[in-house]
Amino acid sequence: MAWGSLLLLAPGALLRPVGPPTPTAEATLRVLGARHLAQAALTLRWPASGVLVAGAAVDGLHALTALGLAAADRRQRHAALADAAVAAVWAVLGATTGRHEEES
Repeated sequence: MAWGSLLLLAPGALLRPVGPPTPTAEATLRVLGARHLAQAALTLRWPASGVLVAGAAVDGLHALTALGLAAADRRQRHAALADAAVAAVWAVLGATTGRHEEES
């Protein structure tokens, strides 16, 4: 929830180190922040392995689309690669936690 809140409330601060904080980029981060908050709320409400794995799949798709943006738009490459890396970490954490919950 903290990550989603940060994306939603301070997108410019997150963008500055990796790329220009354009209005489009900031709006995109706000949408992603809202998605992270919704995903976190669902996971807190239903902390089952299936929910965790589904969230990991969404994060994996997010990472793949960010890689596509990095390949397609040279100006946004650094920001997109940073976003892909963060999304990939969330995907791995979600998948690992989901598998751990299945074993419990």
